Amino acid sequence: MTPLFIAIAAFVAVAALVGGVTMLLHREPASKIEDRLDLFTGVNTPGAAKEGLLKQKSVLHEPLDARPGLAETLLSRFADFNMIFEQADTSLTLSKLLALSLVIAAAGAALGAVTGAPWALLPILALMAGSLPFFWLLWRRKRRLKAFAVQLPDALEMLSRSLRAGQSLAAGFNMVAGEMSPPLGREFGRVFEEQNLGIPLEESLQGMTERVPNLDLKFFATAIVLQRQTGGDLAEILDKIGSLIRERFQIWGQVQALTGEGRLSGVVLMALPVFLFLAVYYLNPEYVMLLFTDPMGKKMLAIAVFLQIVGALVIRKIVNIKV
Repeated sequence: MTPLFIAIAAFVAVAALVGGVTMLLHREPASKIEDRLDLFTGVNTPGAAKEGLLKQKSVLHEPLDARPGLAETLLSRFADFNMIFEQADTSLTLSKLLALSLVIAAAGAALGAVTGAPWALLPILALMAGSLPFFWLLWRRKRRLKAFAVQLPDALEMLSRSLRAGQSLAAGFNMVAGEMSPPLGREFGRVFEEQNLGIPLEESLQGMTERVPNLDLKFFATAIVLQRQTGGDLAEILDKIGSLIRERFQIWGQVQALTGEGRLSGVVLMALPVFLFLAVYYLNPEYVMLLFTDPMGKKMLAIAVFLQIVGALVIRKIVNIKV
């Protein structure tokens, strides 16, 4: 391997990493005016109102690059990536995410080639590096949904106090949107803005429950819909839902404390074979390369990876207790 090739590969890897980090950190700010324009055009309008607006859209309604590509069409059959991007609160699109994944995968393979890794490991390194943007997206989505769940009891108590003070439900949503930080404040503010645009409250709440898949939020939306249809003390219902959520968090904390040893043992057991492989490869590369060159070694490696995945799933099933 010539020094010129090594220098070019290192330059491409560093440039790809810098470009990927820049794309992840760059995000265009959205304003309330843009949200209202989205609602008028039917882009983010939930329910029947969205369907009615989408039926009336023309060529001028869609941007020139709105037509999905082949990769987006294929991947959209497995998951609703548009909803995942919205739940993760990121401005990335599926095409940008795929491009970023390919760039990072190429950078990972180039970095492995520069460091002298075996050619058989380069596809594995590329696959691991290329999956990082998807893991980042899922991690960001999980963090945002968890932050929403933590904020929900305080928002329900604030809304309950607003109703007891004589304010309307819409004014309570506006107060929660102004007092609470994102992501909950933004979602409640979006419901308030949709009501100002004439969308029924039931459809706005349904859209929020679709954007935020939280069971407690569904209880909250169902309680509001039933109260509007049958009547009752909504403030008391909201207080009970808030107290129920707090008790669930308390029980969940106790479960996390009791299963902490099992989760740590799972992490150690999953990471130990990988570290041992790297240590033995550093000490005696020829001894480890038999797993990639010998037919029996390939079978042993495949069985080991399969058992590793099965063990991880079993440990996750044991320590993951739903509350």
